[in-house]
Amino acid sequence: MSDATTARPAGSAAAAPVRVALVGYGLAGSVFHAPLIAATEGLVLDTVVTSSPERREAARAEFGEVRFADRADELWPRADELDLVVVASPNKTHVALAEAALRAGLPVVVDKPLAGTAAEARALAALAEEQGLLLSVFQNRRWDNDFRTLTALVEAGTLGDVWRFESRFERWRPKPKGGWRESGRPEEIGGLLYDLGSHVVDQALHLFGPVDRVYAESDVRRSGAEADDDTFLALRHVSGVRSHLYVSSTAAQLGPRFRALGSVAGYVKYGLDPQEAALRAGERPLPREPWGVEGEAMWGRVGSGESPLTGGGTPEPTLPGDYPAYYRAIHAALREGGPNPVTALEAADALTVLEAARESARTGATVDLVGRV
Repeated sequence: MSDATTARPAGSAAAAPVRVALVGYGLAGSVFHAPLIAATEGLVLDTVVTSSPERREAARAEFGEVRFADRADELWPRADELDLVVVASPNKTHVALAEAALRAGLPVVVDKPLAGTAAEARALAALAEEQGLLLSVFQNRRWDNDFRTLTALVEAGTLGDVWRFESRFERWRPKPKGGWRESGRPEEIGGLLYDLGSHVVDQALHLFGPVDRVYAESDVRRSGAEADDDTFLALRHVSGVRSHLYVSSTAAQLGPRFRALGSVAGYVKYGLDPQEAALRAGERPLPREPWGVEGEAMWGRVGSGESPLTGGGTPEPTLPGDYPAYYRAIHAALREGGPNPVTALEAADALTVLEAARESARTGATVDLVGRV
């Protein structure tokens, strides 16, 4: 068994809340992790690690009695007061912080990408196995509304045998915003390939299985930009499915989020899942209240022989998005022995593809993955 989980025994210990320390309170920590942790029954946001007075004030305003630490290493001496560490700090810190938490005896959730290389991810998975602790990766886009809908269509056989899968995560940001995410320094693990690319590759692997061949094109388009901001990946899955994945900050006209073409029908879906926008706007998931729901006008269409833009196909109701499901699964893994929702070895497989894509973009050659995984 990989990415082992040690569940609490039945009784009062099992019912005790999972006390969470969140490392980092930037975009990932404040918009995604903290609200989802707080909204999950059985999880308590105990400590936020940030030295920023402004970020502390923002966290205190929303989460009341939360404690603070300036540095992550302040957590390890009081590991017995915590049950889970969530790493939502810059990419370059992920490996070191995850390793430190595991060695302190604490289960860990790490925001994507888990590491800069597949080898680092597999080493962390081995350490978690050795320690008997959960190591999970926050791949929230598995719970996007459109991906949940496409998964259901594929599993039901509605599309027949899927032959080609197109996935686009495109934006129009003609001017760089700056910061480490757009840094060209290798140690920062910046650029879209490892940012949005982590999502689209994970989704493709989750849906259609392992990849044996990778081709990529990666460019820096914007003046003043340092890291890739316009990247394309072509994957050949062992199953025979071809995935074409686009991530871009320079798309003046946005394509469909998904276009899946099968032997019976295709599914085309435009627009982004609404959960990120809702979280950014301060909305929070509440028990028994609608969440991640989009209007009928945004539904995708299923059909054959005609473009959905000219009326082809039948509207397909979009399933609600469900980011809260990730932390519900984390709670179940820690307290009930449930499965790890996203394992480090799955993240390592995605990183193998990303590394191959970077090599392909640099050399112009297709990269064969047979024997690399």
